[in-house]
Amino acid sequence: MTGILLINGPNLGILGRREPCLYGTDTLADIETAVSEEVAESGWKVLSYQHDCEGELIRVVQDNYDTVGAIINPGALMIHGWSLRDALANYPRPWIEVHLSNIWARESFRHESVLAPLASGMIAGLGSLGYRLAAKALLEKAVSR
Repeated sequence: MTGILLINGPNLGILGRREPCLYGTDTLADIETAVSEEVAESGWKVLSYQHDCEGELIRVVQDNYDTVGAIINPGALMIHGWSLRDALANYPRPWIEVHLSNIWARESFRHESVLAPLASGMIAGLGSLGYRLAAKALLEKAVSR
């Protein structure tokens, strides 16, 4: 196992252009580079996927049980992604849920994630830095296994 999953859900493919005042100016390519740099010494490779369709994200999870862990920004699927939740319940490695914005400082419908109870941890509101912090956390969890 030398891969770490980096999964981004709906509307995250346009990061850098999507409401930069809320989500920042980093693109997914910038985030992938940052996560790759964070895990480089471990020898891990980043397997990065972004889909706007929940079914495609489920396939990514199911096809990558052999990875060491995952960083997942489900976007709005955190609210109603029950099928994604079921797929993540069966994912055999630690995973961290990440959100660029502080979901609790936003609309009330964003205040609860159906995925978070299954996650090894959650990071929200720190912009793209949250992905780097999630990578650090996964490195620690992998070492302690």
